[in-house]
Amino acid sequence: MLKTVTLTGQEIAPYLPALARLRISVFFDWPYLYEGDETYERTYLQTYVNAPRAAVVFAFDGDAVVGASTCLPLEDETPNVQSPFVAAGNDVGDIFYFGESVLQQNYRGRGIGVAFFAAREAHARRWGGYRLATFCAVQRPDDHPLRPALYTPLDNFWTNRGYARQPGLQCRMSWRDRGEAQQTEKSLMFWTKTL
Repeated sequence: MLKTVTLTGQEIAPYLPALARLRISVFFDWPYLYEGDETYERTYLQTYVNAPRAAVVFAFDGDAVVGASTCLPLEDETPNVQSPFVAAGNDVGDIFYFGESVLQQNYRGRGIGVAFFAAREAHARRWGGYRLATFCAVQRPDDHPLRPALYTPLDNFWTNRGYARQPGLQCRMSWRDRGEAQQTEKSLMFWTKTL
């Protein structure tokens, strides 16, 4: 039976290995093309255990983790994620950042993505004082050689959740693309919604 559960703090810790594997698996595909590393992943994901207001919404099929979605105050994120908002004159203390949403392919289309957004927004509102929810998505050229012919961007899904793309808010992140030897920098565009 499928269910979603929002966990915080040390409740998240036992699931970090499963979340690391899930991120590596899902982000290997277009548009992220991420060549992941479990050791890096576990270190990165520890942020969600340590940040007092962070949460991870897990999707379970029985006892198995089949999806997860993360969130934390933007002030607990890295400077490269905060900087576009700071440069635009925003107070990062007013913004809740939604990190990754990863879900195994065979569980998509069952409403879990909608549940992820609803749970993260509810978690952000629970604290009060947050004006915006935001997330970012990698920007890839339409003619990229690894772009699947039948790929459908998630723009309509995000718009239907009330989010608007913000072309003036973009950050840079680096990772190693599938089949490449070195990390390269990518541009990610933010989407925002008033909470």
